[in-house]
Amino acid sequence: MHAIRITEPGGPEVLAWSQVPDPVPGEGEVLVEVAATAVNRADVAQRQGAYPPPPGASEYPGLECSGTVLELGPGTGGSGWAVGDRVCALLSGGGYAEKVAVPVGQLLPVPAGVGLAEAAALPEVACTVWSNLVMVGGLGRGDTVLLHGGGSGIGTFAIQFARALGARVAVTAGSAEKLAACRELGAEITIDYRTEDFAARMREAGGADLVLDIIGGSYLDANLRSLATGGRLVIIGLMGGRSGEADLGRMLAKRLSVHATTLRARPPAEKSAIVAGVLEQVWPLVEQGAIRPVVDRVLPMRNAAEAHDVMESSAHTGKILLTR
Repeated sequence: MHAIRITEPGGPEVLAWSQVPDPVPGEGEVLVEVAATAVNRADVAQRQGAYPPPPGASEYPGLECSGTVLELGPGTGGSGWAVGDRVCALLSGGGYAEKVAVPVGQLLPVPAGVGLAEAAALPEVACTVWSNLVMVGGLGRGDTVLLHGGGSGIGTFAIQFARALGARVAVTAGSAEKLAACRELGAEITIDYRTEDFAARMREAGGADLVLDIIGGSYLDANLRSLATGGRLVIIGLMGGRSGEADLGRMLAKRLSVHATTLRARPPAEKSAIVAGVLEQVWPLVEQGAIRPVVDRVLPMRNAAEAHDVMESSAHTGKILLTR
């Protein structure tokens, strides 16, 4: 098969469309013929040498895919999947390829009303949003949630999901165009982080019950100042650094909590539990049209370097897809 190899740590130019050995499904895995994958910030970090795949994962980038089941591996009998099924999947790596082996518990059916390639925009964001907003953050009806990076793949999905739960949504983004797109998706409070103090805006709005943060260290203090009493901060990215200062007195007085999570390195059993929750609680919202994939552009997989240029420039709103 062909796959995108990272020839050495570096810029987008190190991504090479190369002939490589076919993957062989192991115990509890199925082989999927990839129709499309999506670009995530983690792929950029892996390309730069800052985020290696977990032990046992494919060396090729790509944390999600859509495609067709080619082969059932050992131990997957009775799983309910069959050769020819149209699926999308949460991956630990390997999506930038023509074929990928996937643990059977990380497969999802392509939702009704969603195209096969378009479905590649869903698994990673759906699992990230469900696990962090609900399983960790406890988001519920009537809560206010602040989403950083509202125009990102995670942000555009999280806006729609939080609205479907009955929450009030606030977002930050860096352009008028992205803020307008967030409002169209259901965000009520939109904040230009380049020109506005988001913590002050959130205090004026009564504070956030939950903040979902992709920035990390440089936003830590402002995130805590944004929270209402009893609020929760969930950190899922470190674009703004690994460390920051926190006023523990404020945290004690307001009974605040901070959580930090990753998805890629979780063991298969935890990922399978998250996928099962997505299938039960999130997929019906997609099939009802309450949530739709937001796709910025679709490029050929061999043009992964161009896609990484777009990702790093933050010139996109929603997901960037790579197709076979």
